Amino acid sequence: MQPGADDPWSAPVATGPVRATVTVPGSKSGTNRALVLAAAADGVSRLRGALRSRDTVLMAAALRELGATVTEESGPGADQGDAEIVVTGPVGAARGTATIDCGNAGTVARFTPALATLARGDVRFDGDPRMRDRPLTPLLRALRELGAHIDGDRMPFTVRGTGAVPGGAVTVDASDSSQLVSGLLLAAARFERGATVTHAGHRLPSGPYLDMTVADLRAAGVVVDVDDPTADLLRAGATPAASTRRWRVEPGGPRPLDRVIEPDLNSAAAFVAAAAVTGGEVTITGWPAATEQPGRMLPDLLVAMGCRAELVPDGLRVTGGGRITGIDVDLSDFGEAAPVLTGLAVLADSPSRLRGIAHLRLQETDRLAALAGELGRLGARVTVTDDGLAITPVPLHGARLDPHADHRLAMTYAVVGLAVPGVTVDDIATTGKTVPDFARMWATMLAG
Repeated sequence: MQPGADDPWSAPVATGPVRATVTVPGSKSGTNRALVLAAAADGVSRLRGALRSRDTVLMAAALRELGATVTEESGPGADQGDAEIVVTGPVGAARGTATIDCGNAGTVARFTPALATLARGDVRFDGDPRMRDRPLTPLLRALRELGAHIDGDRMPFTVRGTGAVPGGAVTVDASDSSQLVSGLLLAAARFERGATVTHAGHRLPSGPYLDMTVADLRAAGVVVDVDDPTADLLRAGATPAASTRRWRVEPGGPRPLDRVIEPDLNSAAAFVAAAAVTGGEVTITGWPAATEQPGRMLPDLLVAMGCRAELVPDGLRVTGGGRITGIDVDLSDFGEAAPVLTGLAVLADSPSRLRGIAHLRLQETDRLAALAGELGRLGARVTVTDDGLAITPVPLHGARLDPHADHRLAMTYAVVGLAVPGVTVDDIATTGKTVPDFARMWATMLAG
């Protein structure tokens, strides 16, 4: 069992090279996308290997409020957060005046409002205090342009569900979060005319997540066309002043599916980072040979920092090289890796620069400020830049660190604690957002 929010967790120091095989829970992003599509479909869907964590439990509860039936069954990895989930859709009558608690889950806050427009009745949305500051307004305005009735532009707000949305064309600035577009696309096939969604603004962050959304829609039989003029200009050698991308979702579907959720490659980052820190070897089971998850970039990033990474029959094997090399990289497509890479960078033998991650200021916490401030308690020299972080390695010492209710930060502190004695972490249980029982899994990994 993980220590509670009031019990500081002593990060264990590695006494030698870590050698372990680790099975991480199912993808949070994959699970919540699959849940939304299943609730939008007319029929029964079964999700195997789905993640059971705070964010996915909140999503399941939200879909029940919208009239879908969601039943969770324990899977073989239930103790590590895996579940089998049966969903019967489509969404229908909201339960009186329904209330959806989004917690601090961006996927719940941004994926369910469009579905709520298809239910009949009022649906009130609220969440943790931090959620009131996270980007949401462009999505709600876009839904109004498509014919939805919504009171408010940020949390708390109320969707006046009428059971139908006309749909059509809409332009949205999703520069702060690609989820603003995914939230529209996931429900668009249920709109009367479908939807054509155009992003116009700065470069889209975390673009691979939109590729995940499109792939999941197509797997469920939805017709989606994608037009990416910005990518065409970049391939031609031009430097566009702004970013434009367009998706056309045809009406009809999605159909119910039985599917297996991939392992969460983002959550795997901390475990394979242990190989880098200790000069050991960690294998992540079930690593897909091909995937839309942005975590597919993780092996190349670790190689750039001095590791060896290879696909083996069991999954992905990462072997530490005995030292960590600093890195200069644009992480705009994979900002989720920034916390753990920062943890490795403070232990490296040369400076690092992480770029393209200004949007991390708007995550579960301001990740850039939190990483600089908290790792600074260890003596680390981490500077916040306009679009990321600059890290200069210096000797470190122990300290008590606050993850600011952010699962990725808590995991990062565990990584640093492998090499720095005296690191304690407040609220390690916040890792339950994506990795239930992280502390036990971490100890098991260190035990080999």
